[in-house]
Amino acid sequence: MFDFSVVFEHTDSLLNGLWMTTWISLLSILIGFVFSIFLCLGRLSSHAFINFICRFYISAIRGTPILVQLTIVFYFLPYWGINIPSVLAAIIALSMNTAAFQAEILRGGFQSIPHGQKESAWSYGYTAFQCLYYIELPQVLRKTLPSLTNETIDIIKNSALISTIAVTDLMRITQVYSSTTYRPIEFFVSAAVLYLLLTSCITILGRYIESRLTTH
Repeated sequence: MFDFSVVFEHTDSLLNGLWMTTWISLLSILIGFVFSIFLCLGRLSSHAFINFICRFYISAIRGTPILVQLTIVFYFLPYWGINIPSVLAAIIALSMNTAAFQAEILRGGFQSIPHGQKESAWSYGYTAFQCLYYIELPQVLRKTLPSLTNETIDIIKNSALISTIAVTDLMRITQVYSSTTYRPIEFFVSAAVLYLLLTSCITILGRYIESRLTTH
């Protein structure tokens, strides 16, 4: 028989793990988004070397498992004398991973903008940065918001892997208590419900922002 009362005894620890998962995932998404803009612009650049570097980075990150990336950041950097805590390693790896995916999402958005808009902006005296900030980027965000929301959900789910580098996130705490209480079903089902609640909140928030952007 299932006994979920044992889960309620450790509710505080599970919620602390959920909070750890939430802020690490969202911070990684934000850092990755900033990085992705530069990657995207480099990918669209006519400069051959910059284009090659950005294209290679995106292909390398998208073509390798995130678990391998976490391992490289956390375990291989100390060989070069770079020792970082597990939480920072998780943020770096997740940010690097999501930046590559977000860059490709943004690239599709930029390519959907008619080139005539940039020419019109330049004719009005806009600089390249002003054109990017005031004209292109708002349109790109509006067009790609559903895909960016999906990427946020993917990062939240992939963040379960940071438990492998000793980050006390929701999955790590679930693994600990499921093994110490011998109640794996109860704890993993509870973790699944918490992950579902978190990703559902992100979905609702994404739809709300999308409706607001569409209205304006």
